[in-house]
Amino acid sequence: MATNKVALQVRLDEKVHAKLRIVAEEEVRSLNSQIEYFVIKGIQKYEQENGMIELENS
Repeated sequence: MATNKVALQVRLDEKVHAKLRIVAEEEVRSLNSQIEYFVIKGIQKYEQENGMIELENS
């Protein structure tokens, strides 16, 4: 298990949660993995449009 993961609490609309569960099942991912995948894709899209996000400690 990765030790560099941060635990978050996320509040979702019930319909969004239900749809997210369906997508995760169809993609054979856990709900957590599906959320992480969508976040990564969102960051990649943001960086394509706005440039790389530079982190101080990486």
